[in-house]
Amino acid sequence: MPDRAPLDPVTARWIPWVVAIAFFMQSLDGTILNTALPAMARSLAEDPLRMQGVIIAYMLTVALLIPASGWIADRFGTKRIFFSAIVLFSFGSLLCAMANSLGFLILARVIQGLGGALMLPVGRLVVLRAYPRSELVRIMSFITIPGLLGPLLGPTLGGWLVEILTWHWIFLLNLPVGALGCYAVWKYIPDLRGAERTRFDTPGFLLFGAAMVLITIAMEGLGELHLPHLRVMLLLFAGMACLAAYWLRAGRDPEPLFSPSLFRVRTFAIGILGNLFARLGSGALPFLVPLLLQVALGYSPAQAGMSMIPLAAAAMVAKSVARPLIERLGYRIVLTGNTLLLGLLLASLGLVDGQTPYAVLLVQLALLGAVNSMQFTAMNTVTLIDLDDASASSGNSLLSVVAQLSLSLGVACAGALLGGFTAAGNSDAVESTLGAFQLTFVTIGVMAMLAAAIFLQLAPTDGRRARRPEEHVES
Repeated sequence: MPDRAPLDPVTARWIPWVVAIAFFMQSLDGTILNTALPAMARSLAEDPLRMQGVIIAYMLTVALLIPASGWIADRFGTKRIFFSAIVLFSFGSLLCAMANSLGFLILARVIQGLGGALMLPVGRLVVLRAYPRSELVRIMSFITIPGLLGPLLGPTLGGWLVEILTWHWIFLLNLPVGALGCYAVWKYIPDLRGAERTRFDTPGFLLFGAAMVLITIAMEGLGELHLPHLRVMLLLFAGMACLAAYWLRAGRDPEPLFSPSLFRVRTFAIGILGNLFARLGSGALPFLVPLLLQVALGYSPAQAGMSMIPLAAAAMVAKSVARPLIERLGYRIVLTGNTLLLGLLLASLGLVDGQTPYAVLLVQLALLGAVNSMQFTAMNTVTLIDLDDASASSGNSLLSVVAQLSLSLGVACAGALLGGFTAAGNSDAVESTLGAFQLTFVTIGVMAMLAAAIFLQLAPTDGRRARRPEEHVES
């Protein structure tokens, strides 16, 4: 990093607040939407059980652009890209509010995702370059607090807006926040660039991106898109072929998007694979639970949103317990046991029906929130803990991509299962819909438990030889 003049006190004081606004916008948007999906489906004359494309389009777009975010910021400057990211996110939100069809809404979510994909990585990059290393833990802790508040406020606010106003206000809410963010970025964010111009691996980016898109569309083809099985198999095969071509090419490229040498670090390889498979189950949770409560159990949007509070609150509390528990038991025991417990708790939602006491349901959701938070913290930390400084940036970028990709695949998989079980029912009665939800939860619970076999490959001493700052443990 080149030598730079120290920031003036006003700029240094306001940068964390500006980045925190962006973090809050994205974390709120990621959770406020789930509670509103049934109302959106009614407004757009769609089946509420086939609305997962609205979530997947955003997640997949974010996953695609994360690898390019650092290069884009270095090429055009952090100030310009951060400002453009907030404008794109806000413009996408306006288009979402104007949508009159599911196809238009999905396209608008892609535009929103283009902004969202740049906001978080570039925001972190600004902090990394603007402050000395001794200040990073304090600054990062401050700016992630709004990110934790998003999941706590989002479902309740979404349910309230749908009941009092309309679902369109979920997206219109981003406009004043975005305007404030744009003003703050233009006034306070410095224009920081990398020390030297780096080459971007465009062929690798295209191959890797094509693999992610094709595999996700193949999963969607089993659910919302109703594609013939032959077409799904061809898409899946094409996606795997692109992924294989990327890794073969990356092995001989001096500056690949993600180097295969990262996987020579055993904890990284186990952590990445574990992230991919464990999140397939847990990633479907924010999508499936509001649908279960509203579509199958008849809750109002506000009731469904309020019911999600224990899940988010328990997740925040669990973050303070994660580190001492991991230090005492080690990553192997914590991740293997926690993954099995996560799968069991997911499957236990398959027992929920109209006779389940509300208090029991809230306890189930609180336990799921705590265990899920512990899972993310332990998985993310063990993935990066043994990487050297030269590999940490690339490894962290790949982890972010895998996290977003697996969450979108989890939603696609849950949608495919839900659609399949619903179609297998004898009628459209509530019992049949509830049965489809129950079978879906049991299936994704079993899927999550299978990931425990991956974490079992960790050695008892893995992760104990090094201690790194844990700013990266957020989900």
